[in-house]
Amino acid sequence: MGGSWHLKQQRNHNKSYQLTPKPISMKAVLCKELGLPSALVVEEVTSKKPGKKEVLIEVKACSVNYPDTLIIQGLYQFKPELPFSPGSDIAGIVKEVGEEVKHLKPGQEVFGIVPHGGFAEEVIAPASGVFPKPAAMDFKVAAAFMMAYGTSYHALKDRAHLQEGETLLVLGASGGVGLAAIELGKLMGAKVIAAASTDEKLALCKEYGADQTINYTQENLKERVKALTNGKGADVVYDPVGGDYSEAALRATAWEGRFLVVGFPAGIAQIALNLPLLKGCQIVGVFWGSFAMRSPQKNMQNTMALINYYTKGELKPYIDKVYSLEQAPQALQDMMDRKTKGKVIVQP
Repeated sequence: MGGSWHLKQQRNHNKSYQLTPKPISMKAVLCKELGLPSALVVEEVTSKKPGKKEVLIEVKACSVNYPDTLIIQGLYQFKPELPFSPGSDIAGIVKEVGEEVKHLKPGQEVFGIVPHGGFAEEVIAPASGVFPKPAAMDFKVAAAFMMAYGTSYHALKDRAHLQEGETLLVLGASGGVGLAAIELGKLMGAKVIAAASTDEKLALCKEYGADQTINYTQENLKERVKALTNGKGADVVYDPVGGDYSEAALRATAWEGRFLVVGFPAGIAQIALNLPLLKGCQIVGVFWGSFAMRSPQKNMQNTMALINYYTKGELKPYIDKVYSLEQAPQALQDMMDRKTKGKVIVQP
């Protein structure tokens, strides 16, 4: 009996030292309350496991996009449950894949889009929105690629059906999507007019291929577009700005032109509906994120075309600044204050 008692005590003794493994944690920028970037905090959070159709990615870079400034204020179309991390345009290394994921594997370098969560050391991503990264593309460039070029290509190809020889007017032309629209417009054979708020920004637009430029803080946008097109107007207007510039650009649209609504950091314009009637033009919404989710096959075809352009040296994302994870709130504030050009990157 004494032996069995000692054996039982030894088993109980062993059990007392069987500790539960400590959850693996990682650092993330968190939005715990809706508001301005200054309210964001950086904290340790528990790592997550990918679902059947998801992948876990070690984030090497995440670009900052204007929707990130809206989502933290509760002003975007998608409203994640608090707390959450902003950031959607990511590049990194696959750490783990879900059981139904076949086109990706651990250790693979990738880039892609997530609904949110990119401003972190790790992120769970839907596998359908993740693509193998070209070997020649570094992580910062990869993180700057998907949303800017995906949005602009979808806008010009699928929504505007831009044709060779047409005139494309790009507002906010020195931003990430604006520069992408200039590059793609030129590749598609269009004449490109770039409009921006400073001469410094317009000089960058010229470097990226703009044929002509307009400083719309110093010039009358409508009259200048008319002058540059011999009175015809722009066949396609790419508007990621909104506000007062939208109506002026719509008035400068050609007969049967296409006006692309891409974004509105300057405010949502109130458009008089007699304008599209008088011009026989179309006002066309561009919501690339929704397109990518609803039509993943078409989005994949577009992405492959864009990667092909890149590997041939025909696309070159412009990276203005790189911020650390702790500096992510400042990156968002700089974007809100329009202090940035091209793309800005957050690197964990």
